[in-house]
Amino acid sequence: MHGQDAARRVDIIGAGITGLWQALCFAEAGFAVTLHERGGETQARSASRWAGGMLAPWCEAEGTEELVVRLGRRSLDLWRQAVPEAAFDGTLVVAHPRDRADFDRFARMTTDHRRLDADGIAGLEPALAGRFPQALFYPREGHVEPRVVMEALLRRLAERGVTVRAADGDCLPASGLTVDCRGLAARDREPLRGVKGETLLVETGAISLSRPVRVLHPRWPLYVIPRAGHRFLLGATTVETESEGVSVRSALELLSAAYALHPAFAEARIVEHGSALRPAYADNLPRIVVSDGRLTVNGLYRHGFLVAPALAEIAVAHVTRGIHDNEVMQWS
Repeated sequence: MHGQDAARRVDIIGAGITGLWQALCFAEAGFAVTLHERGGETQARSASRWAGGMLAPWCEAEGTEELVVRLGRRSLDLWRQAVPEAAFDGTLVVAHPRDRADFDRFARMTTDHRRLDADGIAGLEPALAGRFPQALFYPREGHVEPRVVMEALLRRLAERGVTVRAADGDCLPASGLTVDCRGLAARDREPLRGVKGETLLVETGAISLSRPVRVLHPRWPLYVIPRAGHRFLLGATTVETESEGVSVRSALELLSAAYALHPAFAEARIVEHGSALRPAYADNLPRIVVSDGRLTVNGLYRHGFLVAPALAEIAVAHVTRGIHDNEVMQWS
């Protein structure tokens, strides 16, 4: 590639949620984009496949840095623009009476919520009527079903003329602009570690929820995310290990917490269980590393769906207009 043609071409390596958003934003900026994935399988090997898909920046403020909250808030707008499948029905946060201290702390650490009494909970989620004395409702948050929206993004990319190719192992193209979104496979260049997240997918017609519900607990925090077909995703653990699969302990904790949310989960059918290793830097914050002819976008940790759109916007702004976001970007 030479001259102006080379300047308007970009290779995206990795077709998880990070790579898909990078490809979409560069394509919409007028670049000729090629998306590379090992084996050409755009979801099967991606950690994104097992994600919860919560778009909850205000809830995440309880346990992460302001940078993630900022990126998450911006990403909400980008999700709305790009993916009509995204649902913005808010997030409900509850705690059992014995965990009142955790509930009060969560309320202090977060914003953009309103407190609900038992009647307010019943009005939002009739299935939880009488089960909790109070809750926090975050009305501007949303959620997506990862596998559904990843397919939707792939359709958008096809409409934009983006080519999807099977990568040769983890090799990067030798010339032109490359955006490396390989996750843990980028450890040949980046100091990353894998943090395991485990989820269970269950099915029951005995309960209906309209939005994600977070259950606060000092040992077993849980989120329950409604899916199509009377299914619910139970997640997610955050385990400092790179072992594979769902452990017995994690399964028991997730199922016990779900049963405590509503006894109907005791009779639910387990449809699927899975785990993935989330790529993380030492500070658990995402970054864009800039080097000659390459951007490395990585370290999204447990916030992939929340921050990937904003990171793609930042990368395109840097390439097209020379704008630097110094909270996110580093040079090597």
